[in-house]
Amino acid sequence: MQSWGLTDVGCTRQQNQDAFQIEQLDKHTLLCVVCDGMGGAKSGNIASTLAADVFVEQVRQSWKGDQLQGNIDKLLKDAVKVTNFTVFDQSQQFEEFTGMGTTLVAVLTNGKWATIVNVGDSRAYLIDRVGIHQVTVDHSVVQLMVSRGELTPEQAKNYPGKSLITRAIGTETTVHCDIFHKKVSKGDYFLLCSDGLSNLMDDQEILFEVAHGQEKEKCCQRLLDIARKRGAPDNVTSILVSI
Repeated sequence: MQSWGLTDVGCTRQQNQDAFQIEQLDKHTLLCVVCDGMGGAKSGNIASTLAADVFVEQVRQSWKGDQLQGNIDKLLKDAVKVTNFTVFDQSQQFEEFTGMGTTLVAVLTNGKWATIVNVGDSRAYLIDRVGIHQVTVDHSVVQLMVSRGELTPEQAKNYPGKSLITRAIGTETTVHCDIFHKKVSKGDYFLLCSDGLSNLMDDQEILFEVAHGQEKEKCCQRLLDIARKRGAPDNVTSILVSI
């Protein structure tokens, strides 16, 4: 497996409040995480960086190699629990961090299976021989409206308040995460990204850049270049994993 990651402040923001990490847990197992912070200029970057650091460290400490799926699910849920408590605790201790929080999306894979966890609206996509599939479901007000049939997916793309999320790491004492399982094979890709990218590119555009771009190591840069050409009003972060 190979992986590449990139984060950028974008064209409008003064500060990059996104964070990402790529961690090789053992010879065969890779962990990747993207976090998109919120809470103002003083704390959004703290929330995302702290969450990424704590999450990766918790998984790394708990990783025992070849584990059963149920144990992996518990490991990731426990890591989210500790991460959430850590960010929330910091927001309570320091006035300048009040109200901070962050999204979190992560994939743990050994090239045969993958487990994905998410809180918020940062996304995980799987690109395989069939096409592109959005694995995660946004925890957002707009997604709730789509699920209820109040908006079509097309209407949701430009709906006011699209960035309002219904779950975040660190804003409450507890948080519920979603877990997804995917079988993968050689030639597949995972793309993790913040909404600074997914708000500006549709699935087929992402698929084209991943599947047909000649230099995979430059894919994240190509995605960023497209986002910046479209104004990049938010921070832009992506990780590409080649199985």
